[in-house]
Amino acid sequence: MSKLLIFCTALLLATQTASANVKPFPASFETREVKTDGVTIHVRVGGSGPAVLMLHGYGETGDMWEPLAVEMAKDHMVVVPDLRGMGLSSHPETGYDKKTQAADMEAVLRSLNIQSVDLVTHDIGNMVGFAFAAQHRDQVSKFVLIDAPVPGVGPWEEILKNPLLWHFRFGGPDMERLVAGRERIYLDRFWNEFSADPSHFNEASREHYAALYALPGAMHSGFAQFAAFDQDALDNKAILETSGKLKMPLLAIGGEMSFGTQMATVMRFAADNVTEGVIPGSGHWIMEENPVATVKVVTDFLR
Repeated sequence: MSKLLIFCTALLLATQTASANVKPFPASFETREVKTDGVTIHVRVGGSGPAVLMLHGYGETGDMWEPLAVEMAKDHMVVVPDLRGMGLSSHPETGYDKKTQAADMEAVLRSLNIQSVDLVTHDIGNMVGFAFAAQHRDQVSKFVLIDAPVPGVGPWEEILKNPLLWHFRFGGPDMERLVAGRERIYLDRFWNEFSADPSHFNEASREHYAALYALPGAMHSGFAQFAAFDQDALDNKAILETSGKLKMPLLAIGGEMSFGTQMATVMRFAADNVTEGVIPGSGHWIMEENPVATVKVVTDFLR
């Protein structure tokens, strides 16, 4: 699908933009607890056919993918984990570099006897997905990355200078004490500032995710995701230098009021076959702000 067609498809759906409540996955999805390397990964699995792995980002869990998962499960086997230290997965002290988390995903896929997979990722999920795809290139058929840069790729150092990203360097025991019992206040900052319209990240969704991030160890794990970025950048630069750019078809999606077309610009530093997509009327939280357009653009690319 051409860049123009993807954008126009999304544009036609702009009038359907609406906030989405977090919904439980249908009963047709089963949950599994996959143990690997001292961590337990909570996974939702549904459907049958070619496999697609969906990785969430910070401020959310795998629950964000429910609308897309339901659609894709019509003709795919859909695998939706909570990343290490997030949601209902366990919260170890360490292991938040993205190579380690890519190994978590490898273990999840191995437990399901999946040898080939499409990736759909958002935010921190982009970084875990990139680490997986870069190391297991023959296992990834297509790759969709949504609205977040990848450490060490393209103008990474310039991106770090954006004052909106101060939280990349925020963490440690004192910061954990500051936000203890105030998780909702901290998370509201992300949901408000990174939305085109904060009302589209609705109250029910905020309460749902805030409760999960208030679980013991969850905020420590979240801070650790960001603290690992320096190591992630070194790892990504090294593998690109030794193995070259990714070759599989890659769709780089940005929210119109967030990364927009910059997502594709950045990913062309690390991949040869990049198509760009833009979700109209949306900031960073694409599945809350414009789920209809997001589902349409992603499924058209994968199918």
